[in-house]
Formats: sequence, C-alpha cells, structure tokens
Amino acid sequence: MIRVLLVDDQPLLRSGFRALLDLEDDIEVVAEASNGGEAVDLARIHLPDIALIDIQMPLVNGIEATKRIAADPALAGVHVVILTNYGLDEYVFDALRAGAAGFLVKDIVPEDFLHAVRVAARGDALLAPSITRKLINRYVTQPLPTATSTGTGLTELTGREREAVVLVAQGLSNDEIADRMVISPLTAKTHVNRAMTKLHARDRAQLVVLAYESGLVTPRTP
Repeated sequence: MIRVLLVDDQPLLRSGFRALLDLEDDIEVVAEASNGGEAVDLARIHLPDIALIDIQMPLVNGIEATKRIAADPALAGVHVVILTNYGLDEYVFDALRAGAAGFLVKDIVPEDFLHAVRVAARGDALLAPSITRKLINRYVTQPLPTATSTGTGLTELTGREREAVVLVAQGLSNDEIADRMVISPLTAKTHVNRAMTKLHARDRAQLVVLAYESGLVTPRTP
C-alpha cells in the first residue's frame, strides 16, 4: 500500500487529489496538511511513502518543508513530490536542490498523476528524460551562485560510475545510458544506483543537481 501525505493550503485542491487517490486500491491518503510546518510534523508521525507538497504556501513553504524532510534521517523513506501551478520555474529547481524527488503540475491529467505517484513510491525520480533536459537547458546551463568545487564524494566513484552520472546529468534514461556505454540496462541502473549511494543523493533528480554543483559536469553556455 502506498501511503500519501497531501500538503496544500487550498482545501478544494486537497479534496480533489484525495478523491482521486482514494479510488485506488493500492494508495492510501494517511494525512493532510495546509502548510509545510504541519507537513513535516505529520510526516514524522505517519511516515508516508510520498509527500505531495505545494511549493507556495503560507508560514512554511514547500521548499523549506522539503529541506526539513530531506535533513531528517528518520524521514529518509519519504519521497517529496512538489506540486506547482507554473511548471518548471526557479522555485521548482530550488526544491529539487533541497531534495525533492520530482515535481508535478497541478493540471496534470488523472492517469498521469496516479502513475507519477506510483513511480515516486518505487523510489524512482519523477523526472522523465525530457523533463531532465528542460531542467538542464533552462537552469543548469547557467552558472549557479552556490556552485561548489568538485566534492570529495566523487573520488569514491569508479570510472564507469562517473560516466553514468554524466549521462544522467545529460538527461538520458537507463536504456539510453546502456546503449551509450555498451552495457546492459541492468548494469547501467546498477552504476547509477551505486553513484547515488556514494554521493548521498536521495534520488535521480538530486543526482542531476549534484553532478553540476560538484563540477563533474560543466554547465554549457546558453
């Protein structure tokens, strides 16, 4: 059973999402919150698999809530998915850097919404290759004000793991990485997962961000 925490300051939107989720046999909404502070408290109580969090809320917004959840070892199993009205904007990028597993636009069609919840619950990043490329093209190609030098975690990566991380940061799927590296998709997935573990990346989305912020991948000039 996939346990979901809904976080949005608009009761009508929460009700709509809950009605949709409650129709599914394998999904259960365990709690609702109207701001990020409540979300963190309820996450600690219920330990949901997924926290669907609105990015802009009063008191404590979605970015801050994501930071608090990502920083709490007791909530390591909680996958944050950001809800936004605006698509890929600077707030979404900040949320991904804070540790979100991905994001959804609120006007997503029901079938895609339910599929996204299940994808995130499996621990996969909710960033399709096309979305990853948009992320890279719009933001990561621009120098980040908080960019750091090459992180020490990179020294633990094997050559093949480094290569896989670079390809992830270019927006390639595991199958595409396998083709590029001339390996099996399972081996490609293994390289990516081991790199995530060594770099302490919660998911594939954060791995993309870390690849650029660590200096492993150099931003292109727009």
